[in-house]
Amino acid sequence: MPELNKKKYGYFKRIAFPEGEQSKFLKDAQTRLNLRLKEFAKLAGVHMRSLTDWRREKVLMSLPALERICRRAKIPFPENIQIKEPFWYVNKGAKKGWMAVVRKYGRIGGDPEYRKKRWYEWWENEGRYRKNLVIGITKPIKRPILSTRLAELIGILLGDGGITKSQVTVTLNKYDDKEYSEYVEALFVKLFRVTPSVYYGKKNDSTIAVVISRTELVRFLVENGLKIGGKVKQQVDVPVWIKQTEKFIKDCLRGLFDTDGCFYVDKHYHRNKDKIYLNCGMNFTNRSLPILSFFKNSLERLGLHPTQKTEFSVFLRKENEIMRYFQEIGSSNPKHFNKFKAYFTNKYGEVPKWSKRDRLESD
Repeated sequence: MPELNKKKYGYFKRIAFPEGEQSKFLKDAQTRLNLRLKEFAKLAGVHMRSLTDWRREKVLMSLPALERICRRAKIPFPENIQIKEPFWYVNKGAKKGWMAVVRKYGRIGGDPEYRKKRWYEWWENEGRYRKNLVIGITKPIKRPILSTRLAELIGILLGDGGITKSQVTVTLNKYDDKEYSEYVEALFVKLFRVTPSVYYGKKNDSTIAVVISRTELVRFLVENGLKIGGKVKQQVDVPVWIKQTEKFIKDCLRGLFDTDGCFYVDKHYHRNKDKIYLNCGMNFTNRSLPILSFFKNSLERLGLHPTQKTEFSVFLRKENEIMRYFQEIGSSNPKHFNKFKAYFTNKYGEVPKWSKRDRLESD
């Protein structure tokens, strides 16, 4: 009889029977010993669920268990078997998943052997019995109707968003857009009943990422006109359902400008009068030409007069039209709205009383 060989980390070698033979061996041995299932499992040194998996040949039985059963039942050690090293199955399945992680994130710090040991320990004792770990089952989301709130989120995603097969991300500036990132989080919660994860860039990385990992969310967004992958490479466009309704157009414009736009102030010095004149402007930049065209055409449709002197930027320069934009469309990004208020306060001593900032509360 082969010597019991306990591998490092306390994991045992496994026995590979020909198909159907492991189940037959266990049933014959249990009958020979005249033991109930619980008693037979105790003899083998495993939980009854593990023994049941062995009998169904879902899992290979361990070498020590085989030795104990053969000794107690006084039966010869099986001949037509193979003895497998611990974790022999890693290269068949787990290696693919591990390499996918390495390709995406690079090698994670620490001892990889120790991490594998701890993972397999969890898997053997707990993970494989969890029903919610069944592959192919995706977490649900609330599926909202077409609305102004959804149109604004679409604009945000077409501006600073990114979509992969299983994840939706909005990447902003962790300093200038900190308060706006909280608005984006709340928007996701309101629409889909899902709370995003938030990640801050380290040291020289000034980004903040609002992330939701839900395949169902990706599926919903694709069904409603968005695309997985690079927006510029695919030259994505605004979904048709938004273009067909004026209120959706306005909310999508807000989402686009709040992410890819800026409100700025020009200072002009007049030598003869020895005075400084202030003029405000709006600039929207996007390298997807269909989106840029939608932004410019939508402003014109509202009776405004945008200009486009460069390939990827649209400007609005008339002060009264910028006033109209903020009055009719508004901004959910405090960065833009605060600059707008500061400009009019500095130039005229007061700011318009209307505001369209607190949209989540008023919708």
